[in-house]
Amino acid sequence: MSEKRDFYEVLGLARDATPDDIRKAYRQAALKYHPDRNPGDASAECRFKEATEAYQVLSDEEKRRRYDQFGHAGLEGMGAGGFDGDIFSHFQDIFSEFFGGFGGGGQRRRRGPARGQDIRVQQRLSLRDALLGCKREVVLRTPVSCDECSGSGAKPGTKRKPCGTCGGAGQVSTSRGFVMFTQTCPECSGEGSVIKTPCATCKGFGAVEKTRKVVVNFPAGIDGGQRLRVPGQGMPGAQGAPPGDLYVDVDLAADERFERDGLDLITRVAVPFVDAALGSSIKLDLPDDTSVDVEIPAGVQPGEVISVKGKGAPRIDGRGRGTLQVIVQVEVPRNLSPAAQELLRQFQAEVAKHHGGAKAATA
Repeated sequence: MSEKRDFYEVLGLARDATPDDIRKAYRQAALKYHPDRNPGDASAECRFKEATEAYQVLSDEEKRRRYDQFGHAGLEGMGAGGFDGDIFSHFQDIFSEFFGGFGGGGQRRRRGPARGQDIRVQQRLSLRDALLGCKREVVLRTPVSCDECSGSGAKPGTKRKPCGTCGGAGQVSTSRGFVMFTQTCPECSGEGSVIKTPCATCKGFGAVEKTRKVVVNFPAGIDGGQRLRVPGQGMPGAQGAPPGDLYVDVDLAADERFERDGLDLITRVAVPFVDAALGSSIKLDLPDDTSVDVEIPAGVQPGEVISVKGKGAPRIDGRGRGTLQVIVQVEVPRNLSPAAQELLRQFQAEVAKHHGGAKAATA
C-alpha cells in the first residue's frame, strides 16, 4: 500500500485541534501552495492537494472520527484519498468558501461507493518452498465488513435512507448571481445516503477491526521480488462495495548450499584432488528433494563451471526448468604422509616428463 502522511501532520495540527484550528491551518496552507501563486511548481501543487485532502477529512466530523479510528484505510468510499485530473474540479466546494469559488455547470454526478483499498504484505519463503510451491497463511489485522449489518452501517432490519438535503446526489449547489457553486453535501458527507439508526456493533462504520488469516498459494518456481495478487482479500469496500485485493511480495530466504539466479541454481562443490585429475561422478542432492549425478571431467580446473540443463528452478508456467550451475572447488590435501609425498613427487616427475616429451615432439 502506498504510504500517506498523517493528515494532522500535513496541516501542522495536534490531534485535539478544534474545527477553527483546522480551518485556519488549511487556509494558510492553501494560500501558500495554491497553483496560481506557484505557477509551474509541481511540488507546490502536490502540497496543495495534500493539504486540501487533509482539510476535507478533518473538517468533516464523521470522516474525522473514522480517520481517527481506522486511519487512511477507513476513508475508502467516503470521498477522500488519492486524486487525479484537474485539481479545481475536485475541490470547488472548498474554494467557494475560502476564495470566492469557481463556476460550475450544475451538479456533478455522485460516484457510487468505492471498492476497498488494496493491502500489500511481504512473505519470506525458503528456496525449497519456492521451488516446490507451497501454501502459507498470511495473518492480517484489518477492518473487515461488519457481519451484523453486512457492511451497510445501519442497524439490522433498517436501511440507509437517501439524503433529504441532496436527494442522493452527494452534492448541493447554490447560485450567486449568474454563477453556480457546487459543494459536498454537509448532511451525508457526499455519500448520498444517511443512517438513521447505526449498527451497534460497528457504530455505523460498516467495518470492525479483526485478525484474519488468508491462505495464499505460492506456485512452484516463484522467485524473490515477485508479487502475487489475491483478489478480494484487501480492505472492505464502503456500504457493501467490493473489497480491495491483497498483494503478497515474495522474499527468498538465503540457502546454505544453493543460490538462485533467475531460473538457474548455483552451487559450489568440493572435489578431491585425485578426482579432479582423474575424473569422477558425484551425486548432488537438490533443494527440491531430488538428486542428480554430476560428471566431473578429468583435469577439471578450480573455479570451472559444470552446467546441467533441466535441473534448475521450474518456470511458473510449467514450461521447463533452468540450469544447475556447479562451480568446482578442488580440494588440495594437507599434512601428507611421507609415503604420499613420495608418490606425489613421482607423479610430478612423470607429469614433467610427459609434458617435456610433448613439447619436444611439437618443436
